[in-house]
Order: sequence, then structure tokens, then C-alpha cells
Amino acid sequence: MTLMFGAGLVTCQRYPGDTRTDEVLYAEALELAARAEELGLDSVFVSEHHFVDDGYTPSLLPLCAAIAARTSRIQIGTGILLAPLHHPVRLAEDAAVVDLISGGRLVLGVGLGWRREELAVFGVPSAERVQRLEQTIAVLRESWADGLVTSAPGSAAPFAVWPKPSRADGSRADGPPIWIGAMSEPGIRRAGRIADGVMLTEVAPDGLARQLQWAEEERARQTTPQRHGFARSVHVPVFAWQGGDAFALSSRYLHYVTWKYADMEASWGRTASVRAPVPSESDLAAVRAAALTGTPGEVAEAVAAYCVAAGGDLHFIARVYLPGLPREVQLEALRLYACEVVPAVRELVGTGAASS
Repeated sequence: MTLMFGAGLVTCQRYPGDTRTDEVLYAEALELAARAEELGLDSVFVSEHHFVDDGYTPSLLPLCAAIAARTSRIQIGTGILLAPLHHPVRLAEDAAVVDLISGGRLVLGVGLGWRREELAVFGVPSAERVQRLEQTIAVLRESWADGLVTSAPGSAAPFAVWPKPSRADGSRADGPPIWIGAMSEPGIRRAGRIADGVMLTEVAPDGLARQLQWAEEERARQTTPQRHGFARSVHVPVFAWQGGDAFALSSRYLHYVTWKYADMEASWGRTASVRAPVPSESDLAAVRAAALTGTPGEVAEAVAAYCVAAGGDLHFIARVYLPGLPREVQLEALRLYACEVVPAVRELVGTGAASS
């Protein structure tokens, strides 16, 4: 049984009306990552989008490098980096440098992307996303290995990529583990077939077990073992609070995250952000159904259900980073998750007391 617990997804978005500058938002993101390490969490994850009027982080590897420079132990992951938007060789070089700065702590989570505005600006036909994702993974592995790169797009002859990623840990062969973020069955099966892990989301515990099984079925069909085993991860909105109504305190920020994804197309071309809408009763019901909120004990029971559904083998990433949440509330919510929820989950899963 392997249970790991992370925090994310750091996006440095500015909630409408928030007077903090971009410089402050990024400084607080680095503080949050450093605090996550101090509190004993296993990982911190960041997330990518482009051309969003609230400043959603577009450049993940510079942010990961900054987190690496502020920390010494915690894994640093992209959840997810939109692989088709990046030249695979350049991505291999940048990821290797971040991995060296971190001492081998980078987890490269990649995905297809879905926003037509992003794809259009970067010249990526939607129909080529799968091909480009798979080619990127092949190029990354060739670039980080000791041989020559033969599968890079546009290359006239094989070539070598330098520097190589960190290899201080003898179990980390040929660079950082590559996880695929996916929600559909074909995408999840693709992760089982060609990646070192899968990142799932927007799924209940019973659905999680089914989706993990899809990935495991594909793994079982492969004749060559994965370089790093296979990581099974899920990221879920989480807000635990003591001495008050957790949902009332967090609901408008949780709703904003969901609403902003739906608003991204409309935000295309805006030069200033718009006001966040007041969530309706149906909006709040959807948020309540999707997020794990409550006292630390209540949240622990909900998180434990995911861990049990995964058979005790899961990297659970709590989406505790909420744009607009005041700094002191954000840090306390992180502390409660790390110091009260996580130990309670380990106890529940270890004793078999959690329900699936």
C-alpha cells in the first residue's frame, strides 16, 4: 500500500476584485509550496492555461524551478502541462534543467489540451493533439536517455540533447516520471499504455476504481515494464476548516474555479477581468457535490474513500489552492489538510474503517 498526499493546483489566478498584484500572487504561491514541504506533504502541483484574463499561469516550468529553489524534498509536478502546445525538444531541455535544479524531484504531468483558442494561437490542429502528445513523450524519453534523438519533428538527422536530468537516485532511469492527465476512457488507457502514471479528476470514488482498472488493463498488455512503476493519482477540490462553516467560507472561491473554466472562451480577447457571478442555488449544489468540504474529520472520511477505492495505492492531490482566498485562510486550510486530514486518512485506511 502506497499513499501519498499532495497540494495544488497552483495557478496564480487573480480573483475579481482581489487587489494583490501578480508579483504578490506568485510570491504567495512560492510560500505555499514551501509551507507544504514544511508540513510534510509529498508534492505540490501547478497547472497551465493561456490567454485567460485572470492571469492563469501559462509558464509552468519557470514556476517549478522557483519552487525547486525554495524547497529541498517535496515532489514538484505539472498538473497538467499542455504537451501539444510545446516543442518536444525544447520541453525536454527545460524539464531536464528543472529536474537538475530540484535534485530529481520533477514529475512531468502532461495532457492534450482542449481550448480552441490556445490550440489556434500555437498552430496546433485539434485533430493532431493525440499524435503530438504521443510524439512528445517519445522525444522526451529519447532526449533524456544516453542515445540519440530520432523521433523529433523536423529533424534532418539524429542528435543528442544536453544536459541530462538528475540521476542522483539510481531508481530514476532516463529522466522524470511522465504522467498523463485524462478524463476519457481512451485517454486513461493511453496513460496505462505509454506513461509512468495517470492523473484523474472529476470522479467519485466508485468511478475512480473503474478508471484505474482501465489503466491497469493497458499496463498488463505491455511487454516492457514502466521505468518508474505506475503512479495512480487523482486531484479533488478540498477545503477543511475548524470552528466554522467550511462550505460557507470556501464556496464562492470553489465556484469561481469551476465557473472560470466555462468562462475561458468568453474571456478570449478581454483586456480586463470581469466580476465573478454570484453562484445560484444550483451552482452551490454542484460545488457541494464536487468538493470535499467540512471539518478535518469529515474531509478525512471523504478522502479515505478515494484511497480505499484505489486499493490503498494512490497519490491524492488536494486542490486546496483557491484563487482569491485570503492568505491567512489559505495557509490555515493547507495546515489543516496536512496536519489533521492526512494523518486521519492514513489511520482510517490503515484500520479499514473508511467506507468505499
